[in-house]
Amino acid sequence: MRECGNEILTEISYLVLLAFCSPNHGYGVMQFLEEHTEGRVKPGAGTLYGAVNALLKKEWIALYARDDRKKTYLITDQGRAVLEREVRRLKLNYTLGQQILNGGDENGSD
Repeated sequence: MRECGNEILTEISYLVLLAFCSPNHGYGVMQFLEEHTEGRVKPGAGTLYGAVNALLKKEWIALYARDDRKKTYLITDQGRAVLEREVRRLKLNYTLGQQILNGGDENGSD
């Protein structure tokens, strides 16, 4: 098993990992991205499959099923741990931004 470290995910890696929280295939991921980003994220096939291959190499997703036409992948326990860490990081950044924009200081006091 590979070490997940403290790597910060790119937006596409983050979103693709989310898409694989349930079994999914390439076209399903593209639909997931379009739906859940209100059409803002529409990766080309090369970008999507590059992200899938990188996640496979890191062992954050694994082959779940295969038929003649498609491969279905699912997030691994390690990938889920990476995703949970990234959600915590993003939440902290969001909270800090809201505090500062609402007139508080960077320590969270108003």
